Amino acid sequence: MSDKDCPVPEPFSGAIGSILFLTLLFFLTFIGRFIFAPLMPAMSSELGLSYSQAGSIFLFGSMGVFFGSLSAGFVSSRIQHKGTIALSLIGSACALLLCTMLTQLWALRGAVLMLGLMAGMNLPSNVATITALVSRQDWGKALAVQQTTPPLSLVLGPLLTVLLLTWFSWRAPRVVIAIAGIAAAVILIRFGTIGQFPGDAPDLSLARIILSGRSFWIMIILFALGMGGQVGIYAMMPLYLIAERGIPEASANTLIGLSQISALFMTFFAGWVTDRIGEKKAIFIFLLASGIVTLLLGLVNGFWLKIVVFLQPALIVCYFPAGFSALARIVQPNLRSLATAWVTPCALVLGGGLFPLLLGYMGQTVTFASGIVLAGGVIIVGSG
Repeated sequence: MSDKDCPVPEPFSGAIGSILFLTLLFFLTFIGRFIFAPLMPAMSSELGLSYSQAGSIFLFGSMGVFFGSLSAGFVSSRIQHKGTIALSLIGSACALLLCTMLTQLWALRGAVLMLGLMAGMNLPSNVATITALVSRQDWGKALAVQQTTPPLSLVLGPLLTVLLLTWFSWRAPRVVIAIAGIAAAVILIRFGTIGQFPGDAPDLSLARIILSGRSFWIMIILFALGMGGQVGIYAMMPLYLIAERGIPEASANTLIGLSQISALFMTFFAGWVTDRIGEKKAIFIFLLASGIVTLLLGLVNGFWLKIVVFLQPALIVCYFPAGFSALARIVQPNLRSLATAWVTPCALVLGGGLFPLLLGYMGQTVTFASGIVLAGGVIIVGSG
């Protein structure tokens, strides 16, 4: 892609409207995937899903994101970033609507795989469009706005579920998100002027350089632990609190949603700490602390359980600023985007896919609590 294909970068203040719109588009695909967690108790009860079958749905969604992220460059090089983001929104909406109609597990897994595939194409084009719109010195501020999407989704997903399940079935939140996604795609196609330039197809000749580095594989493991502690635990938390701790569904989802608010602010604290003590020490401290709290999540009950539910997401989210900073250091500057595009989806399959599957299996055969204790132990060991 030549420089003339890109828009002329603007200061952050001049591009804030476009940044907020792109953040909204990313939010709609992100919450579309993670709305499954707060809906899973009601969904499992109606469809007769076992805990391990419920966990497998998150694995298929993560696999879809993996393939979607890897294919994003090929798609955007042909239909531009604007077309890729629109395709992602419409495809995610169609997959969500399919999930409201399907009752067979194999068909539901296929729809969730499609959902992940479509959603996975959004982030690379979203980031590329933002960094093309904004001056280089303002990238940090622009991407900080965009990266409020994951924690905001984890906050609003359970609260939206509590609101809509008061009057409707578990299908309603998905329909609402799907309609919003289609409406946003129509606005982007009809009126949007952002992202009207092609992306770069991945240069596979660089793959050997990245894959041959030991640090690359270590970072995949560390990111898998971080994502397992964040989205992996989050995915099965409603089932755990309702099935084993006896908390009513509405109260459990409200508790989970409110507990994620701290993640919106803790990343800034984590970035400050990382700048002062270095990536290696920060990763060790944050993973160790979050592993201990995750372990306690499976051991305590009553008042202390609610305290730990609030502490766990606040600590695990601190890993990511240090993790991404370390990832940027282990490869040459021209390989950073490719390394990030590979590490993140690989780690999501392991942490956001296998973690929920294994927790569901433990919940079915032993207890969710024992699975969470085991997950905490793995994170503690991995911090070393």
